[in-house]
Amino acid sequence: MASYNEISVSTLARLIGTPDCPILLDVRIDEDFTDSPQLIPGARRYPFDKITEIADSLKDKAVVLYCQKGLKISQGAAALLRNCGVKAEILGGGQFAWRDAGLPMVDVSKLPPLDNEGRTIWVTRHRPKIDRIACPWLIRRFIDPRAQFLFVSASQVLNVADRFNATPFDIEGVFWSHRGPDCTFDTMVEEFGIKNDALARLALIVRGADTNRHDLAPEAAGLLAASLGLSRMYRDDLEQLEAGIKLYDAFYRWARDATNEGHDWPAMSRST
Repeated sequence: MASYNEISVSTLARLIGTPDCPILLDVRIDEDFTDSPQLIPGARRYPFDKITEIADSLKDKAVVLYCQKGLKISQGAAALLRNCGVKAEILGGGQFAWRDAGLPMVDVSKLPPLDNEGRTIWVTRHRPKIDRIACPWLIRRFIDPRAQFLFVSASQVLNVADRFNATPFDIEGVFWSHRGPDCTFDTMVEEFGIKNDALARLALIVRGADTNRHDLAPEAAGLLAASLGLSRMYRDDLEQLEAGIKLYDAFYRWARDATNEGHDWPAMSRST
């Protein structure tokens, strides 16, 4: 039986990609991380022996720590956090259990440089519509929950990237952009190695909406309409991003859990 302060691999896997996902801290020792330089989606590295330094920032938040096997390193670090008033759990079986379940992990070599606070910084054109909202949603939910996004004029994206050590995306001629018929969202799912059935379904919808290929998925036209509506509702790009993230949360949960459910009117009568 699992401990009261332990979360199972299957439970955590259901939380990743949703707003309810806990803060994930990879506290593996350097040797173990070097042997497998990958992160559970959304996790960030932090030294286990300095864990109390961030305790104040973790209070009132759900936190899950994992080491290689879910034994002394993560259990000790989680216990220290709980002594500081943090609701800390460990991942049962650690990174090995996640790996053995065949679940995706993010190759850290694909992660952009981090700022002084350990966050990724991304920059793209202002007035986002589809890809430039979908990609930040994907990054926040599966790669870096603390990621920062800069929206600037199209002519200044590369200049801002250079001056502010930010990673440009969804413009021509950069790594994180369209490739052939695929859009930037497709590129990120593929390069980060986080593909699952729900993201594959969502990627098809995003591609159809972003490239005017509504024949790819019947939901593409609806995503386009909602995205254009949001762009008219908000003058501030960051406010629009926050609203758009909720939209993609809904699309993801539909893609994962509700594709077989329909709706009609009048409701079918039920026999008593």
